Amino acid sequence: MAGPPQEATFLMTETTAQRQAVLSHGFTGAGRVPKVLSRVRFWVLRKTRKGEGMPLAANDLQQNHHATDLISTGCEGFDEVLRGGLPAGHLYLLEGDPGAGKTTLALQFVAKGLKNKERALYLTLSESEEDLRYAASQHGLSIDGVEILELLPNEDDLNPEEQYTVFHPAEVELNDRMQRIVKEVRRVQPDRLVIDALSELRMLARDPLRYRRQILSLKDVMADQKCTVLLLDDRTSRDADLQLHSIVHGVINLSKSPRDYGKTRRHLEILKLRGMPYREGTHDYTIVTGGVVVFPRLVAADSRNARPPDTVPSGIAQLDALTGGGLDRGTSTLLVGPAGCGKTTIAVHWAVSAAQRGEKAALFTFEEGPQTLITRAVGLGMDIISQLDKGMVHIERVDPAEMSPGELVAKVRDYVEAQNCRV
Repeated sequence: MAGPPQEATFLMTETTAQRQAVLSHGFTGAGRVPKVLSRVRFWVLRKTRKGEGMPLAANDLQQNHHATDLISTGCEGFDEVLRGGLPAGHLYLLEGDPGAGKTTLALQFVAKGLKNKERALYLTLSESEEDLRYAASQHGLSIDGVEILELLPNEDDLNPEEQYTVFHPAEVELNDRMQRIVKEVRRVQPDRLVIDALSELRMLARDPLRYRRQILSLKDVMADQKCTVLLLDDRTSRDADLQLHSIVHGVINLSKSPRDYGKTRRHLEILKLRGMPYREGTHDYTIVTGGVVVFPRLVAADSRNARPPDTVPSGIAQLDALTGGGLDRGTSTLLVGPAGCGKTTIAVHWAVSAAQRGEKAALFTFEEGPQTLITRAVGLGMDIISQLDKGMVHIERVDPAEMSPGELVAKVRDYVEAQNCRV
């Protein structure tokens, strides 16, 4: 996203008991105090402790390289993590356990190539062409112009006379597969190539040295063709294939973290990318109808604004007097207190007051439903319904069991940057 960083004022509520639990055990239960608690202003309804403000992080993309050298992966969030896309003409390893979304991301990769008028070739050693085209259609991806080549064993291989008794498959099948891959690449001359999956070649090679040499030879061929290659690996081998990591230009890891309750968490991490800047660390992602959606990790330090902040009044004269006219714009404030002391009421009043001044506001509720929130606000005399009808106030219900932290941050960022919410 282009443009200057956007600033919004955040107001978060938390009961005293919740805060004590977090401070004692941390979000992960590992005995760590979350860093976010040391970067927000605490508001206890009986006692106030001031701290350092925390501005909203915005896009930290910095174009330090030529856009013509980069190609889009077909996933906007992934391109942002890569700071623009993958450098063209190199081999990249996309690894992850079965079900992590490797094939889906590869289909987005070739579909994006078609949109850019590029030639694309998909070599499959595990799934049939019919399965791949069906998966693409389920996600609404158009790959009609992508040439898909199956390198699968045929029915004749089940016949006893077709079984090898003298030669190992590495001495026959591996060389045949590699020669056919090279032949098809030279015939099609693709700009984008996907090989799915390397585990088949690894099992055929049996010997690590033979496997490494075949991949090195493939790398040389692709360099001559100036082709950008995605190598998919399902990591079915027991040991991590670090030899392959040393060969390829970049390594992207997709992982899944099962939880005792709720949706499985998915994480993307770039383990290696030669000569190019990228956003390090793990990034949440999900698989939805349409493909893989990546939620880049925000870096607050890269979006700090040097402009002097103005104040955001609450609409409650006595409260504004206590805060010196209101909260500083671009800061985060945490309301802390026991249940029933008015945390939600104050937060909603701040949002409605901002809407009445012509500033959009968004409310994210974890426990109360939107209708319950609206009913209570109306009962306290707040004009929230008219502001909802005008689109000045938005209420978003959040289910922590189904939504990852990265997805929540992405929603907040969208409200601030795309919908111009200020509170």
